[in-house]
Amino acid sequence: MSRRCSISGKGVLAGNNVSHAHNKTRRRFLPNIQVSSMPSEALGRSVKLKLSTQTIRTIEKNGGIDAYLLSTSNSKLTDEAQRLKRKIRQASETAAAS
Repeated sequence: MSRRCSISGKGVLAGNNVSHAHNKTRRRFLPNIQVSSMPSEALGRSVKLKLSTQTIRTIEKNGGIDAYLLSTSNSKLTDEAQRLKRKIRQASETAAAS
């Protein structure tokens, strides 16, 4: 399982443990990744994603996965999120046309 957020792309960072004697050993800072199911109104189903907890909070603040993806620029989204955004946009356009 890759430790990367499906929407924001947040991943593992590296750094040092520094002891009192100032010895440095390498360590990893792991993001808090959760498998979460987000309901999409446009698609009419839930979308299962690996998201960081910070991204989950941001999605909830913006009113759901549909509103968050449509309001976020593509440069800030991963490839998987951009594909999901296109599906949501197409679904909402076909629903509006009907």
